[in-house]
Amino acid sequence: MTQDGLAATQDPAPARSEGAMERRKQIMKFLFRYRNSGVFSGLGQDALREEATVEDGTPAQFSRDLEALGPTFIKLGQMLSTRPDIVPPSYATALERMQEEVSPVPVEQIRQALEADLGVRLSKVFQTFDPEPLGTASLAQVHRAVLRDGTPVAVKVQKPGVAQRLLSDLAMLRSIAGAADRLTKVGRTLRFSDWLDEFTRTLMAELDYVAEAENLERFALHLEAYPELVVPRPVWDLTRRRVLTMELIEGVRVDQVPAVRRIEQPMLPMTSALLRGYLDQIFIFGEIHADPHPGNLRVTADNRLAIFDLGMVANVPPGQRECLLRLLFAAVDGRGEAVAREMLALGTQLEEFDGERFSRETGQLISRYSAHSGTTSEGLVVLELVRTAMACGLRTPPELSLLGKALLNLDTVCRALSPELDAKAVVEGHLQHVMRARLRQSLSSPNMASELMDLQSLAREGPRKLSDILSLLSENKLQIRVSGLEESHLMESLQKIANRGAAGVVTAALILASALMMRVPTASTLFGYPTVAMILLFIGAILGASIVISALLGDRKVKSR
Repeated sequence: MTQDGLAATQDPAPARSEGAMERRKQIMKFLFRYRNSGVFSGLGQDALREEATVEDGTPAQFSRDLEALGPTFIKLGQMLSTRPDIVPPSYATALERMQEEVSPVPVEQIRQALEADLGVRLSKVFQTFDPEPLGTASLAQVHRAVLRDGTPVAVKVQKPGVAQRLLSDLAMLRSIAGAADRLTKVGRTLRFSDWLDEFTRTLMAELDYVAEAENLERFALHLEAYPELVVPRPVWDLTRRRVLTMELIEGVRVDQVPAVRRIEQPMLPMTSALLRGYLDQIFIFGEIHADPHPGNLRVTADNRLAIFDLGMVANVPPGQRECLLRLLFAAVDGRGEAVAREMLALGTQLEEFDGERFSRETGQLISRYSAHSGTTSEGLVVLELVRTAMACGLRTPPELSLLGKALLNLDTVCRALSPELDAKAVVEGHLQHVMRARLRQSLSSPNMASELMDLQSLAREGPRKLSDILSLLSENKLQIRVSGLEESHLMESLQKIANRGAAGVVTAALILASALMMRVPTASTLFGYPTVAMILLFIGAILGASIVISALLGDRKVKSR
């Protein structure tokens, strides 16, 4: 091989390495600029101020700089806006306003990507394909098209190369998050790596348009009880991992409906149906659409509400679903103590958790909400609960933040469509329906069969186990094993006490021995005293001083905690 040929084969790797280094430098520069902004601060009292800004940059500048870093960070900002336990309120508000509208990819690139994924020429499946996109976002753009049978459709196409860019950025962020978790107190508290893993799973699911098509179909099925709502159906023959073809539904954004139309056509039924349908989705079917903002909801010509963009859907396990339902029930009912109990059941108590403060502030928050229920959104209350929990040392699950964000977005939509709607009354009334539906689910044949099997097992094995326990008691052989004690703070404290006691005994023995040896005549002396006695005295003095210093510093630390 010639030298030129060898150089040609070796050049791409250094180029990629240089590009990766430059990208990492951009990211680190951004993080360094906002190191004192209060973002990722763990939400101390200063971070809870709405007006908080820093000389390094305002929340609006933070949002713009995040957008400038590209698609990965736009999505990161959107996800951060749903986590009031990580970012202060002023920054969360700025991140909510992040716009995904970017310059469209040339239509020829879109055509090539479509033909590569579908495996046929576009003229074989579409009568027409509009080169002007209906919408353009950071990850994809949507084009209007007409199938060969005359059916109008919307074609969502993932931008070429965006997945590779996301994976590269996520790998860099993972290394940075790992270092922050190891080296900083905030990282050990918030666990950025765990949060980033969750964000990665969500983002990878959003890049899979087959999963989004399944979400569309499932939501359409679940919302059949609400004729005021409509979800576009996917065209499965023309849907791939990076291409989603769906029914074309046209309408007006909910925040752009003319006032005259709101007067002429009643919007209250569809608004109430939207709120009730989403409560069903969350608490009956266990799915949270994380992004029901006004841009994803449109009023159609036949006065129905169309729901789009179901890429970000979080699944809630049944046990957690019940806790969330009880929490929302208690909040709507104004029972602060019950809300605090459900939050404790959902969350993870950190080492510095202050239970008394948490219960007090949660009760005050719920009391304020009950006093101003007509003007305060349920979503805002849930997000405030998350902030309060984190400030008191209680880490809450991400599903709670998503619930609060979804309810807050729904409240924004409801106010835009029907300002006269009493959202609290709708939520409170529909929660009764949700409870009945969950009760019917628990009485279904599979659940009843499972419960009967458990009861049968208890009836069969219970007497034998009781007999074994009584036999052990009669023979004085009953033993109780407590697991986890070896890892507890009690064992750590006992070990410290034992170590100090042993060190104290050794110190006393050394000093006593040196005192007894002081009068023993010897040829070797130090400062006029026997050398061995002086050495033992010095060792005892050092050990005694170390015990005193350790007790003062260590005991003071425990007392402050």
